[in-house]
Amino acid sequence: MSGTPEGPVHPEPPETYAAQPALTERHHAELRDYHAAFRVSQLAMAVVDQDGVVVTANDSFGALLGTEAGALRDQPAADLVDLASDGRTWHAYREVLRGRRSRFRCTRRLKHPDGRSLWAEVTVAPVPDSRRVLLSIADISDRRELQARLRHLQMHDPVTRLPNRALFFERLSAALEASAQDAGCGDDADATEAVSSSYESYGYGRTGRIGLCYLDLDGFKAVNDTLGHRVGDRLLAAVAARLTECADSDGYTRSGGHLVARLGGDEFAILVEDSTGTEQLADLARSVLCALQLPFDLAGQRLSVSASIGVVERSGHGTTATALMQAADTTLYWAKADGKARWTLFDPERNAHRMTRQALSSTLRPAVERGEFALEYQPLVDLTDGAVRGVEALVRWNHPQFGSLPPNRFIGIAEEDGSIVELGRWVLRSACRQARQWQKDHPRERPIFVSVNVAVRQVWDSDLVADVAGILAETGLAPHLLQLELTESAVMGSAGRPLQALQALSDMGVRIAIDDFGTGYSNLAYLSRLPVSVLKLDGSFVRGFQDEEHANPADELIVEALVQLAHRLGLTVTAECVETSGQASRLRRIGCDTGQGWLYSRAVAPDRIAELIGTEPLPV
Repeated sequence: MSGTPEGPVHPEPPETYAAQPALTERHHAELRDYHAAFRVSQLAMAVVDQDGVVVTANDSFGALLGTEAGALRDQPAADLVDLASDGRTWHAYREVLRGRRSRFRCTRRLKHPDGRSLWAEVTVAPVPDSRRVLLSIADISDRRELQARLRHLQMHDPVTRLPNRALFFERLSAALEASAQDAGCGDDADATEAVSSSYESYGYGRTGRIGLCYLDLDGFKAVNDTLGHRVGDRLLAAVAARLTECADSDGYTRSGGHLVARLGGDEFAILVEDSTGTEQLADLARSVLCALQLPFDLAGQRLSVSASIGVVERSGHGTTATALMQAADTTLYWAKADGKARWTLFDPERNAHRMTRQALSSTLRPAVERGEFALEYQPLVDLTDGAVRGVEALVRWNHPQFGSLPPNRFIGIAEEDGSIVELGRWVLRSACRQARQWQKDHPRERPIFVSVNVAVRQVWDSDLVADVAGILAETGLAPHLLQLELTESAVMGSAGRPLQALQALSDMGVRIAIDDFGTGYSNLAYLSRLPVSVLKLDGSFVRGFQDEEHANPADELIVEALVQLAHRLGLTVTAECVETSGQASRLRRIGCDTGQGWLYSRAVAPDRIAELIGTEPLPV
């Protein structure tokens, strides 16, 4: 046990120890009093000379060490109270003996002759007007025991009796620090071999890796709400017992198990120090899931519970407790999102995607103001004559860090955080302005319409009708040259405000199109009651036409039926993802009105669309 030296260093010149004048009678009386107090004191004391040898000791000192006080005379004091076991304490003690330090204090664990251990606080200080020092020892075993009890209460959960969050993080930080120290001594082969041998003698080796199973109980709140907190606490205690059993029976270690802690609520963690790899953590997570699947019998209540577990395993060197817990928390969230009652291993690529998504989310709103978005346009071609009838506006984000991003990378984020309203308004205005500009530049040509995607949140969170009316008036674009696309799932079942908005836009002359038709309800009867004028068949229908040599008649029958029904309802049909002339030919034969896809053009810049207006028809 290392001591903690205290007190400043006060070097004193040798003159301090010059011969003292003859003692007076009063001095003799004082010394007699001191000697009497020394002998009868309950505090163990000894006078030590400059060489560290005991000159005299009182009876309390002898009793503390289980011997007669006289037997301690001429013995090295440092050996009696273990002052030479570490360099720092030994140096401080020698400094006091030499008169270069006023005093120091340390704590030592001593062995009593009867076999019990005791904690002692050792104080060494110079005797006034003397070259000797006084060594005193106070038995603080009771105080240490009380401190240990208080620490145990402070560091353990009262419900489950498991280590709590504070002790868990203390242990985790210590494990990471040990991993860093191991990595730091990697160049010292002898030291590394010595450490390795020491651990192997106990049946396991140092790996420098850290594993963590972070879990919470699925549906635990319902137990508390329906059966009460008393039953909930019993369930937590029973879960803790099973987790401890799983940790203790881990077949990968013979060191006596791992640290199981309750971090709060129904959250638990199992810390695996010096893990052997992801297989060990995966097996541990599986055993936990199996153990928790067995019903719990709690004072007449039979309960079943499951858990979601996030598993992280990595090198301890170079990581921090915060980073490890963030990874574990993220992985636990994945396990819950993937369906609960399962374990999920941390995936750096999935996490990088999440971080990228978070970065995009935090910068999306300012990006609209900074003008980082641009529009490209893909032609909508008449399948009968190959003329460009319209274009679909597709937004791109020219991100300063991630480059050009397609809509599927950020539209979902914009819908979640509401920024789709501002972004959609910008897209609508830009597309209408561009369509009007093409019309001005080619006055003798038939004007083409522009199709703009609209998210259902734009209908709910903004006055879409007023926005469209204002933008058409601002840009001068005729309403029939604007087409708004909504997904089938967003339109089907529309009632109230969405239906009123669609009807108002249709009455205004704006065309309404159902995008990705065939992936949702596909309820044509319902379409007859909606102000819809165009169906855009999902690309999955058209892709079925690619293998012309082994064509499936069913694909063509389905598409033909959809087209015929749409036409009977007064709707036109656009086929998406047209990539080959064979597909275009079959779609034309079926009666599809327009096509869109790479056969005609990818999404291109506005100037390329301007070149297509008035030129030879595209191949159909």
